[in-house]
Amino acid sequence: MYPDPDRPRHINAIDIIIVVLLLAFAIYTWRNVSEVLAYKWNWHFLPQVLFLKDETSGWWKPNLLLEGFLTTIRLSIWSMLIASILGLLLGVMATLNRLLPRLVSLAYVGLIRNIPPLVFVFIFYFFISAQIVPALGIDTWARELGDSGRRIMNLVLGPPELLENLISGVLCLAMFEAAYISEIVRAGIQSVPAGQHEAGKSIGLTPVKTFRYIVLPQAFTAVTPPLANQFIMLVKNSSIVSLISIQELTFTGSEIAISTGRRFETWIIVALMYFILCFGLALLFNRLERRNQRQHTHGST
Repeated sequence: MYPDPDRPRHINAIDIIIVVLLLAFAIYTWRNVSEVLAYKWNWHFLPQVLFLKDETSGWWKPNLLLEGFLTTIRLSIWSMLIASILGLLLGVMATLNRLLPRLVSLAYVGLIRNIPPLVFVFIFYFFISAQIVPALGIDTWARELGDSGRRIMNLVLGPPELLENLISGVLCLAMFEAAYISEIVRAGIQSVPAGQHEAGKSIGLTPVKTFRYIVLPQAFTAVTPPLANQFIMLVKNSSIVSLISIQELTFTGSEIAISTGRRFETWIIVALMYFILCFGLALLFNRLERRNQRQHTHGST
C-alpha cells in the first residue's frame, strides 16, 4: 500500500516548537563552544580558493576547492553509471537458474562486501590500476588532444593530465559499489511474484520479453529507494579515493586546510559542499520515487 503522493503536507504548532528548540540549542552550544575554544574565525581566504581570475582572458574560473568539488561530481557520475551497469548485470545473473552465472555473481559480491573499502581501494589501485591504465596509453592519448578535444575533456573528465588518476578512482568506486547494487537488484527481481512470470508465459512472451516488459518495471519500482540511498552513499564514499592522490573535494580540502591554517573554516565549507550535493540528489530521487508512486497509484485504479 503506497502513501498518497498528492496528500497535502502542513506544518503544525508542534513542528514549529521543535524547530525553535533545536535552533535555541544550536545557538547555546555554539556560544559555549566558541568561548571554550577561543578560536578566531577568518573567512577571507574563501573567495581565493573558490575562484581564480585568468590573467589572459580576464574571466573568473574555478580554483582549487571548486575544482575539487567538480571532480567529485564527475567521479560520482561516472562511477554511478558504471556501477549501475555492472550491478544490474550481476543482479540479473544472481537470479538465473544456471549455476555458473550465479556462482560468478555470488563470488564477486562475497569478495567485495567482505573487504574494507580502504583496503580494496589500495589493492585495486596499486596492483591493477597502476599497471593496466598506463599500459593502455590513455594518459598519452589525452595529452595529445587538440584544443577542442581538451575543452571537451576538461568539461567531461577534468584536466587531461589527471585523467589516469580519475579513471583509477572511477573504476575503484564502481567495482566496489556494484556489489551492493547487485544485491539490491537481485532482491528487487526476486520480490516480483512468480505469478507474473507465469502470466507472461501464458500470453506467449519469451522469458527475455517477460523479464523486460513485466518483471523489470516492477523490480525497478521496488529498488528505487534503496538505489537512491546507495548512490548518495557512493558520493560520500568518493572521499576515500583522496588517499590515492585523486584531487577531489576531500583531497583539495586537506591541502587548503594545511596551507592556509584555517582548518575549521575549510572543513565546514567542504562539509557544506558534500551536503549540497547529497541533499540535491536526495531531492531528485525523492521526486522520481513520488512520480513512480503516482503512476503506480493511477495504474492500479
